[in-house]
Amino acid sequence: MSMLGSLSASNLDSPRSRKGLLLSLALGALALVILPMILPGYQISIVTQILIFALLAMSIDVLAGYAGRTSLGHGAIFGLSTYVAIYWSTTMGGHIWVGLLLGIVAATILAAIFAILAIRTSGVYFLLLTLALGMIVWGVCQRWTSVTGGENGMRGAGRPAFLIDHAHFYFAVLLIIIPVTWSLWRLVHSPFGWALRGIRDSESRMRSLGYNVQLHLFIAFVLSGFYAGIAGALYAVFNDFVSPSTVQLSLSVSGLLMAITGGIGTLLGSFVGAAAITSLENIVSIFTERWPSVLGLTFIFIMIFAPEGIVGRVQLLLARKHQQS
Repeated sequence: MSMLGSLSASNLDSPRSRKGLLLSLALGALALVILPMILPGYQISIVTQILIFALLAMSIDVLAGYAGRTSLGHGAIFGLSTYVAIYWSTTMGGHIWVGLLLGIVAATILAAIFAILAIRTSGVYFLLLTLALGMIVWGVCQRWTSVTGGENGMRGAGRPAFLIDHAHFYFAVLLIIIPVTWSLWRLVHSPFGWALRGIRDSESRMRSLGYNVQLHLFIAFVLSGFYAGIAGALYAVFNDFVSPSTVQLSLSVSGLLMAITGGIGTLLGSFVGAAAITSLENIVSIFTERWPSVLGLTFIFIMIFAPEGIVGRVQLLLARKHQQS
């Protein structure tokens, strides 16, 4: 187990640390409830986007932070859910809620296909294979114009009337994100989640202990894709438009960067990473068209001075302080 993991297990699970964590979560939840009351409509929309992409980053973190498998195919899984939801509600004329469920199912099935092909690899090979699989999905969306609209994409049927208001939609997303985040937290702190940590640290040791490593990785990948599908379905209602850019590599990279910035293996750090990157992108883009360069420099700065991510660094400092006291 890594140094951070050891510190977390020994100190961050203490009663004092748990109390501090619960207090932080309560304050965070209170802030999320208050935000729509003090922010204008556009900024509420930005916070809603942060919540959706935080869920995508968490789905990536399940594999990267806990199973030791970094995926560059989750943007395709996310985008497929968006495509299916919008296609069902516009081209097929179906109900939007059924479309959202179908999108999540489609994303989960795609994740299962990716998992079957990828779980036998690790390291850079896993990274490149998921990248290639994601590129295949992008190519299909780009060329299958009769279904996907090609480069022109597809426009959605619009939000239901009670979700048109930015604040109403924000609270609807929040009501979904909270239990989904709780279920993810329960997943990674369950015996299954600890088994994933063992696989991350030493596959050979887990095999010698009788664990079916490939089955654990398959289940983790499918569950990760399921959560990415939920994020993609929410994005379909949020953006009301989908195009090949929704499944392209840059979305997978953005989700991964959010998870790394917040702290790989912290899960809730995805919210911090999503907020930091999305806010920085929106603020810097006002002043310069070269905002990607600023984001790149910021990421380099974080990797040099806080390779554990923002939340990971805070956890490490708290653990060291607790050890010294």
